[in-house]
Amino acid sequence: MARNQLGVLDALDVAKTQWYHFTAIVIAGMGFFTDAYDLFSISLVTKLLGRIYYFNPDSDKPGTLPPKVAAAVNGVALCGTLAGQLFFGWLGDKLGRKRVYGITLVLMVVCSLASGLSLGHQPKGVIGTLCFFRFWLGFGIGGDYPLSATIMSEYANKKTRGAFIAAVFAMQGFGILAGGIVALIVSSAFDHAFNAPPYSEAREGSTVPEADYIWRIILMFGAIPAAMTYYWRMKMPETARYTALVAKNAKQAATDMSKVLNVDLEAEEEKVEKITQERSHNFGLFSREFARRHGIHLIGTTTTWFLLDIAYYSSNLFQKDIFSKVGWLPKAATMNAIHEVFRISKAQTLIALCGTVPGYWFTVAFIDHIGRFAIQLMGFFFMTVFMFALAIPYHHWTLKPNHIGFVIMYSLTFFFANFGPNATTFVVPAEIFPARLRSTCHGISAACGKAGAIVGAFGFLYAAQGKALADRDAGYPAGIGMKNSLIMLGVINFFGMLFTLLVPESKGKSLEELTGENEDEPGQTEQPQEVSAARTVPE
Repeated sequence: MARNQLGVLDALDVAKTQWYHFTAIVIAGMGFFTDAYDLFSISLVTKLLGRIYYFNPDSDKPGTLPPKVAAAVNGVALCGTLAGQLFFGWLGDKLGRKRVYGITLVLMVVCSLASGLSLGHQPKGVIGTLCFFRFWLGFGIGGDYPLSATIMSEYANKKTRGAFIAAVFAMQGFGILAGGIVALIVSSAFDHAFNAPPYSEAREGSTVPEADYIWRIILMFGAIPAAMTYYWRMKMPETARYTALVAKNAKQAATDMSKVLNVDLEAEEEKVEKITQERSHNFGLFSREFARRHGIHLIGTTTTWFLLDIAYYSSNLFQKDIFSKVGWLPKAATMNAIHEVFRISKAQTLIALCGTVPGYWFTVAFIDHIGRFAIQLMGFFFMTVFMFALAIPYHHWTLKPNHIGFVIMYSLTFFFANFGPNATTFVVPAEIFPARLRSTCHGISAACGKAGAIVGAFGFLYAAQGKALADRDAGYPAGIGMKNSLIMLGVINFFGMLFTLLVPESKGKSLEELTGENEDEPGQTEQPQEVSAARTVPE
């Protein structure tokens, strides 16, 4: 039990669920809606970009992005996200969560709009401009990860904290779904307005000039939801935990939370000064004390997020390729360029509706009942099972009567990714590290996740290519094939299950209990150690 807990923090921990909780979820969640929309909508238009800018009239197949171009288009935003997570995570602990929060949103809005612009009509100019702005778009998105998680964690009460942080992250599911729906509407409207023949009948005529507007509209639409929340982000007060424990301003923390909670709170200046001056509460990120208290935890959060994102982003960014390989999507030559966007969007929307979105909200419903550890372990386990179930009898799924079964199994891998490690890897780092390092450690964990996403985005692109020339896209070297690639993803998920054993359970405890920041006897080093070495099994 907390022995030196500040009254303002205790008030937050025991507060009943109130309107400000839902306001914070929406404000932070709309950032994640935009994040997911922007990161995953590119997969809807890459085939269209190949048809428009890399058309070869002598080829029996429609134009596709060359290997290096495809890797850049799919991966450049992830590189920006990784850099943004590290930079803004560190900045959030130095300057405060709120002061940095608006910068990330402005970057996202400006770069979403700019992604739809291009210099000239030549492939190099268009792709170069797209990649430049998507890198900075990713940089802004990266900042949203540690800041949104930390803000929601520090605002929430301890009873429902997991559900609130998970609800912010769950908006990602709606972002992925919205990307598919927007692409469906835009491509359907253009398909009806410009009825083009399939590629097999008229190679050049299958891609009408107006198709160039489609990918721009889809990418630029991501700026709208982010722009709508800017005012409310700027109105949010700084979190009490940052103001009191990091900025050491007890009076401001009490004033801000008195307005939020509608209660009178005392400014405990002496207690704040005592807590913040204790040597046991002032260790840095690269200190032995941090390594002793939180080193294993940081290894756990970074490795599990890294392994998860290899599998998750491989499966998400290359859905269209997987569906094409098993025959669920028609061959590209049998469709015109716009209709291909429609069919890809339809497939992604169906997967999001059936697997992705429900998985997120199952986590919201159960995370504070069965705990983070159990959900993450279960999620990795079932992701492993379903990935092997897809990979080992791979030929079975390529037969036409079994396509529906493949889609169901594939949806279940997304369901258990989101009712599993995709949500919990986001939640836990926002809870188990000290306030002065919380945003930084979350940023490091998230950046390791994006490193995994980059491995997945670049690696899967090459690995999934067939050994025979007929089974490969133009310009790609021989890979290990789709079956072996899916087996590799199953193995990666299994290792994620093992590394989950390093991640502590944080259900039902205050943030200060988890980090030892409420201990008032600096001479007793065992008490913080006992608290920080939190259980790795659910209670």
